[in-house]
Amino acid sequence: MRYSDFSGKEVIDLENGERMGPLGQSDLVIHPETGQIDSIILPGTSLFGWGKKKNDVMIPWDAIRKVGPEMIIVELRERGKTRS
Repeated sequence: MRYSDFSGKEVIDLENGERMGPLGQSDLVIHPETGQIDSIILPGTSLFGWGKKKNDVMIPWDAIRKVGPEMIIVELRERGKTRS
């Protein structure tokens, strides 16, 4: 599967059903020696670009539970995995 196949999909947290956002503007963390994807970084957003920006969310690759035609289901037990 190519990254472009992922880009339009919505990320949903399995724990609480929360929509975390589309994967379109995300970054990938790739292991330099193996070339495997370690994690996906979803950028934090603010409401209509106004107000306080949420923290970015780091989703480990092994937290992905299901990739469907329109969404990606992830299971994040620790939501503290963020970057500024």
